[in-house]
Formats: sequence, C-alpha cells, structure tokens
Amino acid sequence: MLESIIILSIVAALVIGAIAKTIADKKKGVKCTGCPHSKTCTSKDLCR
Repeated sequence: MLESIIILSIVAALVIGAIAKTIADKKKGVKCTGCPHSKTCTSKDLCR
C-alpha cells in the first residue's frame, strides 16, 4: 500500500512538473516546448 502511494506521488510530481514547464515556456513565447529551435524557428513546419 505504501509503495503504491510513493509511486503515485512520484508520477504525479512528474506530470505536474511537465505541465508547469509547458505553461512557463508558453508565457516566455516558446512555440513548441522541448524543441531546440523553439525561439529561432525559420519555418512554421519545423516544430510539429
């Protein structure tokens, strides 16, 4: 039971962290989170 709670907490923290990073990147003007060209894309189709 305790192991399940710990694993669920870790997974929830990862999901919340990913959502928080996406929101922060969108506020900074990043077009696609995780893309190495996100602020310097020359083409709209570069990041899909």
